[in-house]
Amino acid sequence: MTIDEALLAESVRAGSAYLRLYRWDPPTLSIGRNQPAVVTSVPVVRRPTGGQAVWHEHEATYAVAAPIALFGSLRHAYCEIHTRLARALRAMGIDTALADRQAVRPPGRRASCFAVAVGGEILVEGRKVVGSAQVRRGEAFLQHGSILLDGSQAIVGGSGGETTLARVLGRTVTFEEVTAAVVANWGEPLRPSGGAAVRPPVIASAAPR
Repeated sequence: MTIDEALLAESVRAGSAYLRLYRWDPPTLSIGRNQPAVVTSVPVVRRPTGGQAVWHEHEATYAVAAPIALFGSLRHAYCEIHTRLARALRAMGIDTALADRQAVRPPGRRASCFAVAVGGEILVEGRKVVGSAQVRRGEAFLQHGSILLDGSQAIVGGSGGETTLARVLGRTVTFEEVTAAVVANWGEPLRPSGGAAVRPPVIASAAPR
């Protein structure tokens, strides 16, 4: 998460845009910036973004840091990034859809990021396969999230609201396969209104820092 924050700081400073793809070693629990600290036997990291807890093990993690002007608004950025990720998953043979935005959030606090979809998330067969969160800093933002390859979110109270790519396709899905699909299907460069096109560099990492 430190690298994600550094990319956000660079976007604030220089107006740069970045796409980072990485995985976790060892498996780690991340909690949102406003969640209470937890005491557990597994590694824990606090995200700079909000949202609920996520268990990072069998997944591909993405991060986008960019000026808000490239998308027009934070909400549009959230949906546009998910649209590009959904396109990559469809190229792998996965039938994806974006969740409708709910007028009212479900009552109660959910422990897991994947417990419920509230709008704009990537769904497969009605279940979340990607969980994301955002933070704004000045005129830039960071959005990062988990693309679930396999495994379970039960450790953080997942209630079956999620699915995985392995479950949908009925086979093992690798980090390399997913990240190659994301890069190949990212699409047109990001273009701010009235400005030059920007194609964010891709930063691939084996493990987070």
